[in-house]
Amino acid sequence: MVHLVYCDEKEKVLEKILDGTKTMIIRGAAGRKIPHSRVFEGETLYFMKKGTKKISTMATVVSVQNHVKLAENEIVKILEDNQSKLNLSKKQKERWHKKCLCLVEFKDVREIEALEFDHQSNMDDWLIIEKIEDVVVGTSIPYNYNNSKFK
Repeated sequence: MVHLVYCDEKEKVLEKILDGTKTMIIRGAAGRKIPHSRVFEGETLYFMKKGTKKISTMATVVSVQNHVKLAENEIVKILEDNQSKLNLSKKQKERWHKKCLCLVEFKDVREIEALEFDHQSNMDDWLIIEKIEDVVVGTSIPYNYNNSKFK
């Protein structure tokens, strides 16, 4: 599978990825939501700045941490232990202070020729797809969550 990850523009997430100060992405919720337990070592991440409709960067997954039912002190420790890779602002630390966390470390970040994203109304900020062409203008297919189900 490949993953399309929306990057927060206000927090300059994509810029941090490109300049090497961010080598891990995080998602969290009260329960197991996408991409928790559905990202694996060796898979490809594609990044796009939220609101631009341009897929411009890719990387390879190095490691994944999936956490559930975390206590307050565990959340703080996980965020602290990974801060050098996550490079989170104070606001982001508050946003991702959740009981279920998925941390995805990546390597081999490279810019690609921008692909035009074909946004559909039923899409989250993390998409799991067979191939990137499935969400690119001209080759996209109707999006469903089949690839996001637990296997």
